[in-house]
Amino acid sequence: MSLNIDNLWVINIAGLEIWITETIFNTWLIMFILILIAIIARIKLKNFDEVPKGFQNIIEAIVEIFDNFAVNTLGKKLSYIAPWYFMVFVFVYSSALFSVFGIRAPTADWATTFALAFATFVLMLSMGFKHQRGEYLKSFFGPHPIFFPLNLIGELAKPISLSFRLFGNMLSGTIILTLYYGLTPLLVQFGIPALLHAFFDVIVGAIQTYIFVIISLMYIRNAAE
Repeated sequence: MSLNIDNLWVINIAGLEIWITETIFNTWLIMFILILIAIIARIKLKNFDEVPKGFQNIIEAIVEIFDNFAVNTLGKKLSYIAPWYFMVFVFVYSSALFSVFGIRAPTADWATTFALAFATFVLMLSMGFKHQRGEYLKSFFGPHPIFFPLNLIGELAKPISLSFRLFGNMLSGTIILTLYYGLTPLLVQFGIPALLHAFFDVIVGAIQTYIFVIISLMYIRNAAE
């Protein structure tokens, strides 16, 4: 594991250089594994049992738990965007879990976290204009038009603060683990790193994923209401 984001390949298309970085490759790898798992789950669940058991019971429990979480946070009116954030939750947490195997988490790169936060920002604006129409635009000028610049800066700051929160926490774990591997002798690089990975990748990863998703949902709900 390294602090630097390596550039793996450079593809030239019509004189334009496209860099395939470690972040992009790891993102594709995680996406491929998650899509493969989704396809396997879809095949296994082709014929639903009225009384779920085994694998079907696990999948239904996961979906139901997240669906209830999304409905309680968003409200039923906005619950139709829950599948998107289920995908975000799975991807962000998978990025943390794959760090256990020495794969640099894509979320330790600000480009990834900003892209996810920017998607939340677009959804926030879309839901605000869709459900409040002109009232949402008026909110930028409240309680007095003189506050418009501050209100605008406040809205623009949301995706930036959201992205830096996730990025900073994921990068801090990467830095600590990299320093440990780089500064300690090989003899103590067995056993102790497992505890560090369990804390930073599994526990902190789960907490930061939850925080990222719930803040995103609250931003969207506040904009829509």
